[in-house]
Amino acid sequence: MITSMTGYGKAVQQLSDKKITVEVRTLNSKNLDLNIRLSSLYRQQELPLRQLVSKTLLRGKVDLSVHVEQTGVAPNSRINLELVENYMRQMSELDGIHFSNGDHKLQLLEIATKFPDVFSQQSTDVSKEDILAIEETAKTAIIAVQEFRKDEGHVLELEFDKRISNIKYLLSQVIEEDVDRLADVRTRLEKAVSEIKEKVDENRFEQELIYYLEKYDITEEKVRLENHLNYFMETMSIPESQGKKLAFISQEIGREVNTIGSKANHAAMQQMVVRMKDELEKIKEQLLNVL
Repeated sequence: MITSMTGYGKAVQQLSDKKITVEVRTLNSKNLDLNIRLSSLYRQQELPLRQLVSKTLLRGKVDLSVHVEQTGVAPNSRINLELVENYMRQMSELDGIHFSNGDHKLQLLEIATKFPDVFSQQSTDVSKEDILAIEETAKTAIIAVQEFRKDEGHVLELEFDKRISNIKYLLSQVIEEDVDRLADVRTRLEKAVSEIKEKVDENRFEQELIYYLEKYDITEEKVRLENHLNYFMETMSIPESQGKKLAFISQEIGREVNTIGSKANHAAMQQMVVRMKDELEKIKEQLLNVL
């Protein structure tokens, strides 16, 4: 099964006095490159979050952000009177501000106390409830990322299947073309020698001709290329994503295609090789995103 390294996940959990939001974005990378954005108040959670990501997402450039928004008054909160007065003074100086009937100061106070930073916690200790909530929210976001990666992987799998099928079709054309290729090469050489109008040793000529034709024989390359293509498809069907292994197999496919191209000495066959290389480059480009 193909799994992409590109993904996105978001999870939100509402507590009695705060809202916890965790967002995870992932891109392709050779190894795990993790960046965590977390408030200094909850910095103690960075190591557990790193361990969680390394066990689940495995590879890729991962950006994980944890945002904790105060939505209510915590039990150990204390109002910052100086800040409230500052907000009220600034709002009273605004031009065009209108209030309904009643005490303007009371209405200003009501607005000012809605700003989350007017309340500060007397204790910097993070509650167990907050710690558990952050972990649970992070797990939910990571599950969403994994689902996203699987969906993207399915698209990549269809793409690989298409490209490998195209290469297989081109290989079948190469095999078909190869039936008459060596015979054509032999005919051209015999014609070239006859035009020299010099007497040659027939036995020596036959030996040299066989040696020359063997250099252009691509039987082994055709067999190996077909095996590599089948192995690529088999590896894609393994339950765990095998990005690095598929990349290695694609290199082996490229090696056989290049050898066929160098031995072809045949215009039509070389055109097929060029098309195979084009299909393979598209595979290699997409393999960079595979986990």
